[in-house]
Amino acid sequence: MDLETTLRERAAALGLAGFGVCDTAPFPDTLGDLEDAVTSGRSAALTFTFSDPERAADPRRSFPWAVSLVVAAHSYAAASGNPGPAVAGTGRVARFAVDDHYAPLRAALAEIAAILQAAGHRAEVLVDDNRLVDRAAAVRAGVAWWGKSAMVLVPGAGPWVLLGTVVTDATLTADAPMRRDCGTCDACIPACPTGAIVAPGILDARRCLAAIAQAPGPIPERFREAMGDRLYGCDECLTACPPGHRAAGRGSGPNGRVDLIRLLGSDDRTLAARYDRFYIPRNDVRHLRRNALVALGNTGGAEAVGVLAGYAGHRDAMLREHAAWALGRLRDPRARAATQAVRAAG
Repeated sequence: MDLETTLRERAAALGLAGFGVCDTAPFPDTLGDLEDAVTSGRSAALTFTFSDPERAADPRRSFPWAVSLVVAAHSYAAASGNPGPAVAGTGRVARFAVDDHYAPLRAALAEIAAILQAAGHRAEVLVDDNRLVDRAAAVRAGVAWWGKSAMVLVPGAGPWVLLGTVVTDATLTADAPMRRDCGTCDACIPACPTGAIVAPGILDARRCLAAIAQAPGPIPERFREAMGDRLYGCDECLTACPPGHRAAGRGSGPNGRVDLIRLLGSDDRTLAARYDRFYIPRNDVRHLRRNALVALGNTGGAEAVGVLAGYAGHRDAMLREHAAWALGRLRDPRARAATQAVRAAG
């Protein structure tokens, strides 16, 4: 059995949602998109590939020895469950983050890399790595197509996928790029609660709730109500996407709900360990508390007054601000009294 057949058969056995190969030439269109996002401000506080667009859009900048990119997609929908409808006092976590869904992808790509290495080739696994725009590689390798949400979609899995790549010096037969597109469907665009998809394929991270939940500093007040019960991430454009409906339906078990009062009562070490897979600024869990305060203000009732009043006197100014805002959202006489006490205290 030749090397390429071995790789493809192993990928199929590992249950990957997509698998393909492309060359390591630069991605000029992607570079232009990244640079435009940065210069226009649409990238907001996001860093990752925006921090060095030229490197992210040219694999040979980081891997001058590379010849081929072996790209894989892992569907996490079935394993992620479903948070279901809003429940008072709980926060919602986006499906990709309810567990470390990157773990099976990393394991699969490690096996692919091991096959290449056993054949005498150099191979390095890239998963969630800012040295490569993995979406562009997935499209070139025939694994996915660009969606109007600015995400990529994989046949049979839709947008409910995580992507990874093995960079190798092996000369492998490239697959044809994915030519499919969304056609007339634009369901993701009106589904965005804040209109962050400003044109097909163009996202303004300044308005994206998933990006706002990861951004440092206070959440802009104009977006706090729109955050709803979201603690981390936002799945609205994915949920609206018809090609992903079947895959999303497989994850029907309850999952992704967090008790906000319990979270706010936990110490920093506990939160850092429990949510270590979350991207929060400087790994500072005060931003997670910030998100929880906003979600509690949007979903809590009388049971939330005590914890919010306590945070309204917190030593951290950002947390005090968000707690005071959340108290003002609760329709409870005790919340009004606590709000007045906070204002009186200055």
